[in-house]
Amino acid sequence: MQSLTSSIASRTSSQSRAASRLLLVAASALSLGGCMTDRVVTGSIVAEDYRERHPIVVANRPTTLDVYASANGLDRPTRARLIEFAGQYRASGTGRIEILLPVRAGVDDPAKGALPAVRSALAEGGATGYVAVGSYPADQVAAAPIRVSFIGLKAAVASKCGEWPDDLASAGSIEGWNNRPYWNMGCATQTALAAQVADPRDLVEPRAMTHGDVEMRIRAIGKVRAGTDPGTTWTVQNTPIAKSGGQN
Repeated sequence: MQSLTSSIASRTSSQSRAASRLLLVAASALSLGGCMTDRVVTGSIVAEDYRERHPIVVANRPTTLDVYASANGLDRPTRARLIEFAGQYRASGTGRIEILLPVRAGVDDPAKGALPAVRSALAEGGATGYVAVGSYPADQVAAAPIRVSFIGLKAAVASKCGEWPDDLASAGSIEGWNNRPYWNMGCATQTALAAQVADPRDLVEPRAMTHGDVEMRIRAIGKVRAGTDPGTTWTVQNTPIAKSGGQN
């Protein structure tokens, strides 16, 4: 009887130790599984979308304008461009406006005489900030402009276009065998889109809502109350092609 009891106790102890080992192994597996889950690195995956590879960012960057002066100063189109440039400064510029005059050895450049006219055009456009005047070494042969610039908000592509980190022909590797877009794809499109945005802030957040047309709203409500169609009737009168160019 005593030996049977000892055998049962020994067997129970062995089962307890086995159960403990299983619990320890299970706990270790769970902990290792958690560690392996945490070690999954998604940053090494190549971005497939061109908007992720070449994102458009809004940053403070220089806006420049080259002004070509003549012996008579500034012509009307050049003055109009300066006035528009001053409007861009008022909208998104910060700090000072910088004017750089070309300097060439032995050349009496008309740019120096056009400086007052440049200042006047900027003032007419509403640029009231501080204006700094400097110089830069210009080419002896090519036409040398007056360079006007300021720092302001601009939309630009964060990456650099024209980079080819992989060989598209796959001459030395099998990287090109993957059916994925190449790295430089979409960079030019993103750059063109960033250059066409008039207000870079539109890429970050929507503009504030403006008030509705009160007169249009009252007219539509009045027609609805009268039981008539509130839509607008457009009258289009086409001119025959034979009459548009005149008759012989």
